[in-house]
Amino acid sequence: MRVLVTCVPQTGHIVPLLPLAEAFSAAGAEVLWASGEDAAGPVTARGLTFRTAGPSFGEWYGALVGRTRGAPGDGLAPDNVERYFLPRLFGEVGTALMLDDLLEVARDFQPQLVVFDPLTYAGPLVAALSGARGVVHTVGPFTDRTVTDLVADAVSPIWRQQGLDVPEHAGIYAGTVVTICPPSLDPAIAMTPGARTMRPTSLPVPAAAPPPDLPAGLWERPVVYLTLGTFSNNPSVFSLLLEALGDVPVNVVATIGRDNDPASLGSVPSNAHVAQFIPQHELLPRCAAAVHHAGAGTAFGILAHKLPSVAVPQGADNFAIAQRLHDAGAARTLMPGDVTRDAVRDATVRVLDDAVHRQAAHRLGDEIAAMPSPDEVAAELLASVTQ
Repeated sequence: MRVLVTCVPQTGHIVPLLPLAEAFSAAGAEVLWASGEDAAGPVTARGLTFRTAGPSFGEWYGALVGRTRGAPGDGLAPDNVERYFLPRLFGEVGTALMLDDLLEVARDFQPQLVVFDPLTYAGPLVAALSGARGVVHTVGPFTDRTVTDLVADAVSPIWRQQGLDVPEHAGIYAGTVVTICPPSLDPAIAMTPGARTMRPTSLPVPAAAPPPDLPAGLWERPVVYLTLGTFSNNPSVFSLLLEALGDVPVNVVATIGRDNDPASLGSVPSNAHVAQFIPQHELLPRCAAAVHHAGAGTAFGILAHKLPSVAVPQGADNFAIAQRLHDAGAARTLMPGDVTRDAVRDATVRVLDDAVHRQAAHRLGDEIAAMPSPDEVAAELLASVTQ
């Protein structure tokens, strides 16, 4: 069995697909991952075979910048971010930049399954042209179907160039659907025939020892984990958040990203420790709450550890995920215009003290634990192809 995996060459799209790809490999399938060069390191580090398909994500964005006279998306309201970027950046630009390389890979490899994340719109087209079964692997909640209709219009000329009419929703949901979002956070799952759920993260394990290089005595008070993910690591936002948390009777561990220098933040509150990166699985078992950007991977990891949180969305799908966390009761959400020192401090105190938030986080954590593992889903998919 041959499985071709492809994704947007960006961390938030690479990491969620790794567990299923590894599960396919462990089950005996031949797995080939094809994406932009940004994906090569994370993929090969896990022992998977990689081929380049298209340029880096920076070149995707640069191509969009070349079409505009200002910064793409500048001034958009949060509700319009996906409506702007998905058809243009991921639909028109990304599909055009990836397609030729991805088709060449598919012709050489001849896969039976093509697995793609929901913003890799070349994925369903390559599956259709190669006769393979398409498998969309979500990285968060389902994309609003009104947005995928816009994407379908955007990529229609590319499908027509290949002699095909673009399916509904750009073909993303035309094949098998694997979703890693807890069903209670995404009602669309129940309305998607045949959708399979899969646990989005490893089950939590008790931390055997504190992470290295953290201050002695850090764990003597409740610890709040602060992160803005891998893409929107704005130092000025970190400074504001750290200042706000300096007034809360907790200790703070902030990871600011490998591209930021902790020294660039200047003086930080005495209750805060700042690092570029610490694996979340080393921190979260010991934390009481989190303040985060509401990226799907971060949000699901926090929920898997049954932690309440404060969501401060920064862009992309962060806004929709933050709202879902708020509606579920697992988080307090502050949109960009509402992020002030007092608001952050008050929201953090609320999620630490209010049993309602803890109970909601526990409920979602139990839901994640009950979802099928990547090994189970891989075995099911492989068996369905051979039947």
